[in-house]
Amino acid sequence: MGSGKRTLTTASIVLVCAVTLLGAPGAAHASPSRPSPTPNPSGGPTQAPGKDLEAVRKKLDSLYHNAAVATDAYNAAEEKTSKQSTQIVKLAEEIVKGQERLAELKNRAGAAARAQYRGGGLPPSVRLWLSDNPQDFLDGAGTVRQGEHATQGLLKELTRTQEDLRQYARDASDEWERLEANRKAKAEAKKKIEKQIAAARQLESRLKKQERERLRKLEEEAAHKAQTAWLGSGILKEIGGKASDEGRRAVSFATGQIGKPYQWGAVGPASYDCSGLTSQAWAAAGTGIPRTSQEQWKRLRHVGVKDMRPGDLIIYFKDASHVAMYVGDGSIVHAPRPGRSVTVAGAGSMPILGVVRPDA
Repeated sequence: MGSGKRTLTTASIVLVCAVTLLGAPGAAHASPSRPSPTPNPSGGPTQAPGKDLEAVRKKLDSLYHNAAVATDAYNAAEEKTSKQSTQIVKLAEEIVKGQERLAELKNRAGAAARAQYRGGGLPPSVRLWLSDNPQDFLDGAGTVRQGEHATQGLLKELTRTQEDLRQYARDASDEWERLEANRKAKAEAKKKIEKQIAAARQLESRLKKQERERLRKLEEEAAHKAQTAWLGSGILKEIGGKASDEGRRAVSFATGQIGKPYQWGAVGPASYDCSGLTSQAWAAAGTGIPRTSQEQWKRLRHVGVKDMRPGDLIIYFKDASHVAMYVGDGSIVHAPRPGRSVTVAGAGSMPILGVVRPDA
C-alpha cells in the first residue's frame, strides 16, 4: 500500500495476550515459569502468551489487519499530498506567468494613456474647425476610435489577468490547507501502523521457538481450511477466463517479485505492501490504477468471481483492506503482512469481498 521503504521506529508498547489452557491434543506447552504481567497498549495488565496459540494467532491477525487498514489510510494520504504538492507548483507557475503578463499589460496601458493624452487635448469639434483638411481629420478620428477600442480591450484583459491572479492565490491557499490536513492524516496513520506492528512483534517475541513454529503451522492450517472450503463449493469449475495481454504482463511482473519482503507503504523494487504490488504490476503492464486496495475496490470495474481471469485483483475483507492478484488455477500472488514475503497462496484463503478488473 505506499511509497518507498520506511524504517519502523520501535514503539515502547507492550501487548500481551490473556491465556487459557489449550484442550486440543498436540498443542505446544508453555514454560512452567512465566514472565510477570506487563501492561498492554490499552492500559491494563495481561499475561504472557502461553499454550493457547490459536488465540494468539487470532490476536495477531487482528493486529496485522488493523495495521493494514492504517496502511491504506497512510497510502491514501500520501497519494493526495503528492498530487496537492504538484498542483501547488502548477499554481505557483501560473501566478508567476500572470504577474509577468500583468506587468506587460500595465506598461501597454500606460503607453496608450500617454498617447491619448498627447493627441486628445482639444474637443473634436474644435479640432475639426481648425483643420485645413476635414477629410484628414475624419480619417484621424477613425484611427483614434480604433485606438480607444484597443485601449478598452487592453484594460479588460488587464482586469481579467488581475482576477485570474486572485483566483490562483485562493486556489493555492486551499491546496495548502488540504496538504497540511493530509500530512497530519499521514502522521496519524503512521503512528497507528507502528503501534499495531510493534504490539504484534512484542506478542510474537514472547513465544518460544517451538511455539513460533507451531503458530506458523496454525496460520497455514487456517488458510488451507478456508481454501479447501472455497474449492469445495465447485467455484473453480466455473472460472475459465483467459488473461488479456496486459493481464499476462501484470501477472509476470507480480510473480517476478515472489520472495521480496512485505514493507508497509512500499512500492518496490526491493519490497512491497499488498496494493503496492498490485499497482506496480499493472503499471508495468501499461495501465495505471489507484494506489490503495480500498480505492481499487471503489474505482475499478467489478466482475463476478466466476468471471475472473488471471491479472484481475481480488479484494479481501469487508473493509477492502487487502488485495491480491489472481494468477489462475485458484491461486493468487500477494504481499501478505509484515514479517512475510511476496508469495503464492490460495485465492479462497481469506474472506473475499469481490473482484475488480483493471483492463477493459
